[in-house]
Amino acid sequence: MERYIGGDVHAASVTLSIRSEAGKIVRRDVVETNGSALVGYLKQQPGNVHLCIEESEWSGWLYEILSPHVAEFVVYRPKWRPGPKSDKHDADDLSERMRTGKVGVPVYKDRKQFALLREVSRSHSMLTRDQVRVKTRIKSLYRSRGVACTGDAVYRPGKRDAYVEKLPRVLQTTALLLGRELDALVALQEEAGKALLRESHRHPISRILETAPGFGPKRAAQLIPIVVTPWRFRSKKQFWSYCGFGIRTHTSSDWEKGENGWHRAHVPQTRGLSRSYNHQLKWIFKGAATTVIAHCGGGPLRDHYDGLLENGTKPNLAKLTIARRIAAIVLAMWKAEEKYHPEKARVSGSC
Repeated sequence: MERYIGGDVHAASVTLSIRSEAGKIVRRDVVETNGSALVGYLKQQPGNVHLCIEESEWSGWLYEILSPHVAEFVVYRPKWRPGPKSDKHDADDLSERMRTGKVGVPVYKDRKQFALLREVSRSHSMLTRDQVRVKTRIKSLYRSRGVACTGDAVYRPGKRDAYVEKLPRVLQTTALLLGRELDALVALQEEAGKALLRESHRHPISRILETAPGFGPKRAAQLIPIVVTPWRFRSKKQFWSYCGFGIRTHTSSDWEKGENGWHRAHVPQTRGLSRSYNHQLKWIFKGAATTVIAHCGGGPLRDHYDGLLENGTKPNLAKLTIARRIAAIVLAMWKAEEKYHPEKARVSGSC
């Protein structure tokens, strides 16, 4: 006996819709968003239970505690669609998608592997964003009063008083408080960075990925808990799509009728990058490409970039090409568990 359950999750309650193999709704229930209550509810269901919920802030936690008690657990990322919306309607839709196999590409969830590294990396990223935000506020404050503040001298504690004196008295307290906030964030970010590297080096693969072009200890440590395993991706093209580098082509009116029947028409194509991707992963690889372009005077990737510019490619598209190559190299290194060899990249042209 198969049971297909769709769950619409909220902070206080989970609306559950259960379907049979024939597609008939067997029952609907509302259960408290509580781990013990949900586990007990699933244990009461007969047969093999297939559970589907939408991606949300609770999905990782629910996957961790509920997946051992079901035959299949899928996290679905919905797209906006017009029409009526309610908890019951959403739960019914999820159970039907689960029964008919129309979930599409599920959101990847891993319960245990790299769990601590994932949390440390998230903390480091949050502190980095907070630090950038405070720096932006500091410069905005000075610029709003016509005070020149190019460079990073305005952030340094030793030169802070000289800049504060240029502000009107009513703004000096704000500038001092923002400076103290920045000092605290810098100290916390350094502490988080050390914890990130310490946890990353507990995994042997980090030492291998650190040798990738444009990479280093921090980028490798941020990459590992996002990808988890390279075997999720059959080829580099799938990995490119996940990183936001996949090319999508849009056409219309593809066929036209001729003397010998229907044949494919030569119509203009609209090309662009995929919009559904992991944003942090794209940031990692584009940052690696920037490092290769700005700080690597030689090597196959820099030579490739220079050749693209000589052939008339725009700099932003050339940089994207280098980021795609780095992503392919990292995937190949991870699968083979081998460090980066520039000679191989120079001979093959791509990895």
